Amino acid sequence: MNLAYWMCQILGWGSYTAIGIAIAVREAGPQKSIFIGFAAFFFYSIGLTHLLRREIRRRQWLSLPFRKSIPRLLGASVLTGLAISALVVMISAALERKFDWGRQGASAMAISVTTFTVGWTIFYVAITSTRKVLTGQLALRQAELRALENQVNPHFLFNCLNTIRGMIVESPAKAQEMVTRLANILRYNLRGDRAPTVPLSEEIEVVSDYLSLEAARFEDRLRVTMDIGAGAAAVPVPPMLLQTLVENALKHGIAHLPEGGEVRIEASLERDSLALRVVNSGDLAEPAPNGTRIGLKNARERLRLLYGDRATLELQAADHRVIATVRIPRL
Repeated sequence: MNLAYWMCQILGWGSYTAIGIAIAVREAGPQKSIFIGFAAFFFYSIGLTHLLRREIRRRQWLSLPFRKSIPRLLGASVLTGLAISALVVMISAALERKFDWGRQGASAMAISVTTFTVGWTIFYVAITSTRKVLTGQLALRQAELRALENQVNPHFLFNCLNTIRGMIVESPAKAQEMVTRLANILRYNLRGDRAPTVPLSEEIEVVSDYLSLEAARFEDRLRVTMDIGAGAAAVPVPPMLLQTLVENALKHGIAHLPEGGEVRIEASLERDSLALRVVNSGDLAEPAPNGTRIGLKNARERLRLLYGDRATLELQAADHRVIATVRIPRL
């Protein structure tokens, strides 16, 4: 169990119990029943709020949208507070062998205990949500670093440099253009101030540079088409997501076809999400024994960290084509 959680439980309900004992002793004098009753209150209050915490976690209320989680949290907190209040009255009556609360006193006590329980829930939700955000940010940063480590592909870099070297004499202007495009890709890959998302238009620009460089290597074996729907270019997407899909299409698709093939990039708005597709000629094969498909794994992990289960990445094969489809919610 989390030590900090139990320390907060003990300090919180311990303080409330101590204040209650002080008020009761001042009004009725030191009585054995007061100390026994408040000792029991201390333990069953911790027990019931711990059950409340377990239900919050089991039912995953903190993962629900705000408008759905608040009524559940508030209702459960009020019920827990009323349950604690009922135990206070029953144990007090059993210890004193009479009901000495009165309607006004019982109501005041129930309001006080329920308010404290709701405050307990607010404090727990605030601490848990803050920790969840910080943990998610750290995990996202680690995933981005892993993705960046694998984006600057040494084989791609060496192939580009060899192609450029061969063009320096034959076509200096073309070689200069390729150097510029390569510099754009490296600059985009190595940006240290990168935000969690960028407009799709930025991704398309760097992917266009990437495809232009690969076209010089594949020559007539690579054919590229793009279909970017209205409004799609402005939708934020994780950086290097499209680059990963396109690189995967070339590496595992076009590169294995002697006659080459086509890579088609499509983007369109569908209700409340962006549908991004990369279609390449070829068949969907099992990864090689020494292959890990780490680019796609990182892409899925980053989508999960940013959007939860609202974003998906799927690979499908149909008619000697492989289709990578990403759906991202429009925030």
